[in-house]
Amino acid sequence: MTQTAPSPAHLVQQRYADPTTDAPEQWNPVLEVLHTHKSVRRYLPTEVSPETIRLLVSAAQSAPTSSNLQVWSVIEVRDPARRARLAKIAGGQVHIEQAPVLLVFTADFARLRQLADDHGAPLDGADYLESSYVGFVDAALAAQNAVVAAESLGLGTVYIGALRNDPEAVAAELNLPDQVFATFGLVVGHPDPAEGTRVKPRLPQTAVLHQESYDLAVQREPVAEYEQRIGEIYTDQGLPFSWTERTLARLGTKASLNGRHRLRESLAARGFRLH
Repeated sequence: MTQTAPSPAHLVQQRYADPTTDAPEQWNPVLEVLHTHKSVRRYLPTEVSPETIRLLVSAAQSAPTSSNLQVWSVIEVRDPARRARLAKIAGGQVHIEQAPVLLVFTADFARLRQLADDHGAPLDGADYLESSYVGFVDAALAAQNAVVAAESLGLGTVYIGALRNDPEAVAAELNLPDQVFATFGLVVGHPDPAEGTRVKPRLPQTAVLHQESYDLAVQREPVAEYEQRIGEIYTDQGLPFSWTERTLARLGTKASLNGRHRLRESLAARGFRLH
């Protein structure tokens, strides 16, 4: 028996856990991939070919990049022992070890620094916060292109921000030179169907889409509605009900950052001067 593909209306409503969301007037396969995104944390041992990773990197390099500076790089990590060590740094996230590939995206000014040195040219502008910011943004744009490409091929992904728990240890593990900073990891592999992960609803657009100017006051009601909708899904998954409690706890204390409160110090140690 062939399964009927979910309608565009169903997919958009699923993204908000709201059956009253209007059906889209336009649709295509790219929009379907975007709306069915979900983080995958259980993987099959099936290999992902080097050719597939090359294609994902090609997609990543197709993302916008500020002034065509291309101040990012990515390290492909396949070695099981190295992935195990990186998983430990990231708080013991076992999916880093399960999946065959971990891509570590970096903000990378070492390449431009080498280019400037080779040409005897100054590169003082790279030492300002703006430039570092560009490196992080470029890496994120590239990685998100890779995510969409991977999911269009039936692969699963999940970001690993916890590599920033100990940037110095990650740099040592990956032999990163000065002025290269590991911004996050991206696990890539074949999803384990037994995980049963679901699309996670997002805040209503009335909380995030503003017309002409920002309005904070109007957000209380849609946020309260979201708390109820996602709470029911959390309950189905055996998780604590409250998104509010989870969110406030995540940013409630320095300790809740799991070492990432040291980010400015870690960037400085990696050669990012942040004037």
